[in-house]
This record gives sequence, structure tokens and C-alpha cells, in this order.
Amino acid sequence: MTLQILWFILFVIIVAGYMILDGFDLGVGILHPFVAKTDEERRISLNSIGPIWDGNEVWLVLAGGVLFAAFPFVYASLFSGFYVAFMLVLLVLIMRTVAIEFRSKRPAPSWRKLWDWVFFLSSLLIALLLGVAFGNIMEGVTLHENGDITMTLLELLRPFPILMGVTTIFMLATHGAIYLAMKTEGALHDRVRKIAPPLMIVFFALNTVIVFLTAMYREHILLAYLDRLWPVIFPALALVAVVVSYWMLRQGKDLYAFLASGAMIALLIFSAAAGLYPNLLISSIDPANNLTVFNATAEPNALTVMLIIALIGLPFALLYTAGVYYFFRGKVKLDPTSY
Repeated sequence: MTLQILWFILFVIIVAGYMILDGFDLGVGILHPFVAKTDEERRISLNSIGPIWDGNEVWLVLAGGVLFAAFPFVYASLFSGFYVAFMLVLLVLIMRTVAIEFRSKRPAPSWRKLWDWVFFLSSLLIALLLGVAFGNIMEGVTLHENGDITMTLLELLRPFPILMGVTTIFMLATHGAIYLAMKTEGALHDRVRKIAPPLMIVFFALNTVIVFLTAMYREHILLAYLDRLWPVIFPALALVAVVVSYWMLRQGKDLYAFLASGAMIALLIFSAAAGLYPNLLISSIDPANNLTVFNATAEPNALTVMLIIALIGLPFALLYTAGVYYFFRGKVKLDPTSY
């Protein structure tokens, strides 16, 4: 039981790490055509994430690997039931990569404009699809006793998951705006800092609606909080992080605003995980079909071996990530090797 809980915590932390790190990449892409007005500014926007975006996506691969190895029954149900949705995520991930790499291969304005919009649309769709997927997990899916999910792509696009997807877009756009403010100078910097507070206000309003709807209509999550009062600390600290991020942004302290924004994203994910626990996948047909931390995990021997490997490998991943951010710190400067 200890191993099962430990892997649940590690999985949630890895997902939070991905949303923080690749989240600002996606946010930069969402804002790309609107805040960067000239070709030089758009190159600066791309190069702000140029050295790190592919490393940030490693955390998505790691999250998928942990889900596959530690919670194989959840992995099997999700990837069979959400197959079309996940193929769409894969497609837009590929298109986003192509846009970043192809954009500056030719100097023609029409060529660069095309890939700018592909970069924007793919970033927007990734944020939307991830939010919709998580919204469906929170709301519950048609999970049968044999682990099958019988929902089409259109059936996944319910009001609450769509609201979650839109909220995710604004959350990551805010996170990306703060990151751009930290990495840019001049007119682009001023433009980004001007748009960040309104984005944060819209995100806060949408998130408040989600909290209200969850409390009113998601009984399984509300009961989890009422039965165990300690998880309340996560949404409370998330609210503090939002306020701190907004205040620091207004004070011109972009780094502290960015750190607070990252903390906010992590705490919101922890809040949702605490509300779902011990469930990993909720059945809207019969609660007896729910996949939980205790009935959907791998064998204890496998969890033990994975933990040893994780204790060896994770420090290297963290060191690599920290090293990349250290070496490419500071404001973005274009050079002959830039995108």
C-alpha cells in the first residue's frame, strides 16, 4: 500500500512538472501571433523557448511511462477509450515541433506567417485537449467492469471538460506571458507585461467557476474534501500563489511572478489529485468499476524495481533540466544560430 501511494504521489508530481515546464512553452505559442508584431519579435518569442522546449516535453514522456508501468490498468483504459483524442494530441505535438523547426528555414514572409499560425494553433489545441481530457477524468467516464470506456470523441466534448479546456488555455497563456516578460526586452516586453494581468484575471474567473461547479455537481470530489479536511491546504495555497503572482507582476518582479505562477499550477493539480484520491479513473456507470490507486497498480515487485530506477534516474533528469535553464538564463539575444 505504501508503494502504491508513493507512486501516485510521484505521478502527480511528474504531471505537475510537465504542466509547469511545457506549460509556458505552450503559453508562448498561444500568444505568439498576438504579442510579437515583427519578424524579429517573433524570432525572439521562438528563441525564448528554443533551447528548452524539447527537454520540457520529456516530462510528458516520463508521465506516460509511469502511467504505463505503475498503473497499467488505467493506462489501458485511457489509451483505448481516449484513443482518437490522444492521436489528436500526438498530431498537434508533431505539428508544433515542425512549426518551430521549419519556421526560419526560408525568409519568405508568407512561409514564416504560415508556420507562426501552425505554432499558435498546435499550442492552443494541445492545451485545450489536455484540459478536456482532465475534465473528463474529473467528471467520470463510461468505464465498464472489464475496463472498457465506451465514449466517442464527440461524447468527450461535454460542457464541463470543454470549460476545463478553455481554462487550461488561459492558465498556460498567463504562465507563458509571464515567462516572455522575464525573457524579453523593449516593446515586446512591455506588450507582454500589459496583457498578462488581464489573462490572469480571466483565468481566475474561469477557475472560480470550475471550483463552484465541482463543489455543486461533482459529489465524489466534494465528499473527498469533506471526509479529509487536510487537502484544503492545496487550493488555499493555490489562491495565495495566484495573488502573489499577480502582485509580483504588477511590481515588475517577473522572476518571482513566474515562480508563483508555477507554484499555482502545481497546487491546482495537487488539489484535483487530492479530490480524486484514491480514484484514478471514475466510472459514471457504477462506482464499483472505478480504477483506484489500490486496484489498478502493478505488482509490488515491479513497483519496487521502478522506484530504485527512479531514484537513480530522476536526479539526472533534474540536473539536466536545471543545467539547461542555468546556461540559457537571461534575456533572449538573436545570433546566427537562432531560429
